Amino acid sequence: MERMTEKISVRTLVEFIFRSGDLDNRKRTRADLDAMQKGSRLHRKIQGRMGTDYHAEVSLVHVIDCGAYDIRLEGRADGIMKDQDFVTIDEIKGVYFDIDALEEPVFVHQAQAMCYAYMYGIQNQKNRMGIQMTYAHLETEEIRRFQMEYSMEKLTEWFGQLVASYRKWLDYQIEWRTRRNQSMQQLEFPFSYRTGQRDLVAGVYRTILRKKQLFIQAPTGVGKTMSTLFPAVRAVGEGHGEKIFYLTAKTITRTVAEEAFDILAGKGLLYKVLTITAKEKMCMCEEVDCNPVHCPYAKGHFDRVNDAVYELWTTKDSYGRETIAKQAEKWQVCPYELCLDLALWMDAVICDYNYVFDPDARLQRFFGEGAKGDYIFLIDEAHNLVERGREMYSTVLYKEDVLEAKRQLKPFSKKLERSLEKVNRILLEYKRECETYRILDSAGTLAVALSNLQGEMDSFMEKHPDFEWPKEAMEFYFSVRSFLNIFDLLDENYVIYTEMDAEERFKFKLFCVNPAKNLQNCLNKGLSTIFFSATLLPVQYYRSMFSTREDDYAIYAQSPFDPAKKCLLVCKDVSSKYTRRGYAEYQKIASYIDHTVRSKCGNYMVFFPSYKLMEDVSRIYIEEFHQEADRCICQKPHMGEQEREEFLQKFQEKCEHSLVGFCVMGGIFAEGIDLIGDSLIGALIVGTGIPQISYEREILKNYYDARDGSGFDYAYRFPGMNKVLQAAGRVIRTQEDEGVIMLLDERFLYREYQQLFPREWVDYQVCDLGNVEQKLWTFLDKR
Repeated sequence: MERMTEKISVRTLVEFIFRSGDLDNRKRTRADLDAMQKGSRLHRKIQGRMGTDYHAEVSLVHVIDCGAYDIRLEGRADGIMKDQDFVTIDEIKGVYFDIDALEEPVFVHQAQAMCYAYMYGIQNQKNRMGIQMTYAHLETEEIRRFQMEYSMEKLTEWFGQLVASYRKWLDYQIEWRTRRNQSMQQLEFPFSYRTGQRDLVAGVYRTILRKKQLFIQAPTGVGKTMSTLFPAVRAVGEGHGEKIFYLTAKTITRTVAEEAFDILAGKGLLYKVLTITAKEKMCMCEEVDCNPVHCPYAKGHFDRVNDAVYELWTTKDSYGRETIAKQAEKWQVCPYELCLDLALWMDAVICDYNYVFDPDARLQRFFGEGAKGDYIFLIDEAHNLVERGREMYSTVLYKEDVLEAKRQLKPFSKKLERSLEKVNRILLEYKRECETYRILDSAGTLAVALSNLQGEMDSFMEKHPDFEWPKEAMEFYFSVRSFLNIFDLLDENYVIYTEMDAEERFKFKLFCVNPAKNLQNCLNKGLSTIFFSATLLPVQYYRSMFSTREDDYAIYAQSPFDPAKKCLLVCKDVSSKYTRRGYAEYQKIASYIDHTVRSKCGNYMVFFPSYKLMEDVSRIYIEEFHQEADRCICQKPHMGEQEREEFLQKFQEKCEHSLVGFCVMGGIFAEGIDLIGDSLIGALIVGTGIPQISYEREILKNYYDARDGSGFDYAYRFPGMNKVLQAAGRVIRTQEDEGVIMLLDERFLYREYQQLFPREWVDYQVCDLGNVEQKLWTFLDKR
């Protein structure tokens, strides 16, 4: 059996063991990437001046025998200086703070140099070693150095204590993994396999073993959560993966994943599972402001957080919001940061897409620059990742926000005022040339001005650490940082444009039209990825949106539901086309609703492409067709959680009369809800769901037309059809369910739409107002 080796970098080790002090968002200034790039340039400049006895960027490795396992400690010394037989380790740190104010080195920095001194000294039989801490200001390039000398005896004693502090974590981790893997030896799939489910489980397992990517079209009822989770868990237990990231777009699907892990735990599985909740929801203060002035949990957070993590990690296996909040309260630490630190030691992490993909929110410890691991990504409801991907890799800057930041900061800094005015002037020139919207070739001059502005804002923060930033100015700072981060990603997958929006605000946008490259770069930091959804059609469209690989796999899972329990009707004499809209067409739609509701008493949902059409048709239905005893309810824009729950509760109530819910496609009731049995017996879908025409949709259309002529499909038809499929999927949720799905638009009979029908829709029937009642009664008579 191969000996177990735990790898860790010198920097990660010392930062983990020796971190201390307050959590303080005021000290997070320049973007990490910018600081790293500037620091690297300055490093090379300093190293180049040091002479022939100076050896730069020396890799060092030290293996520590811990009995049952080894620790492989790796790092790269910035410099090694040799003066005859005496050797000094040089550790260079590029910083923005005032180095003249330093009385001694920051101990975490010093500890890195001490580790390298020990590693070099022990491997080269040295009696004494020197270390030099070189601090260089990233703006002024001013340098300050601290020198120290240690005996190897002293370094050995110190290093032994460091390793002992870390070993308690590794000892528990090794012991836990052993128990975890043993718990899987007799673990079987927790349910009787449904039709096609065994093949699906095997396909996921093989994909992980081969380190590939798999796209699964998984119709409702297949059991996609357990069908992907179970083989992933087994793969980790057999050493084919390190950690599972279960990624979702909505809270309800996170709950389904948690329930699946609970089921496996009930069958004997030992698995540590963390659900990450958004910072705003976890914060125990009235307002999220993470610094010791405004938050008592930020004060001394790093002095206590390791003990809080270790206690919780070693006493629980499942970590949800309430568990973490209780522990945070006990130890007086930030619950969100506690949650993120726990993630390092988990077997599985359930979280939103942005914790893996979003440049501003991704978990840097796993997905930052240079980070990589044997991670398995399970991406649930993957169809949502198209728009979410575009959103995460796009950025926008508003001219009005520049002016507001200038107004707020003008009294405090003339330099900031001048930098903001320069950005404003550049945007003003773009605005003068933009009547509606305008495609641009580059964002060069604006990016340079924003980079200079960010530098001024960072310098101001360093000089005035206690300055109370106005909320809008702080938000603007992060907008600038985001803009510059996205600017570095610009390539052929982007379109740059300006626009006067509906509120007469002028915006400058870096629009990611195809997020595939950026998403793939993140996924390449892991081992294998499984994309799955009940509406991942056409699969070639989603492959082009998510992946740049040529060897992806695809599976179309077989539906376990009896097709005889579903009545799928396509109405050939009605349409939601703009040219057809008017009273006559709306009355026809209302008549279809009436025929359906009168065919069988029960609960129905009618889905529309817009609120306007929903309001027009519902008004006619209520005035001309509505039976007095029946109930009608309408979705409202921006419904809160309580309103949403009250709306859905109507469908759970037992009633002798029908209920008709008027809803919007792509909205909160068209996806991610389970109305089982008699809670919902019919869905009527008005129109093909195509998004409303907008400048951005037209940009997408033109982009893909220029690429391969698929512009209308990519910008309108495919996204619209996904909304249709999602809405239709609300009816049949279990093998006992039965009901009606009615597609009210003649365009569903066009070849372009027929090609997008899932296999389960092969038995559709065509109807019109003259025979729809007969078709419905024929279906009901068979039941």
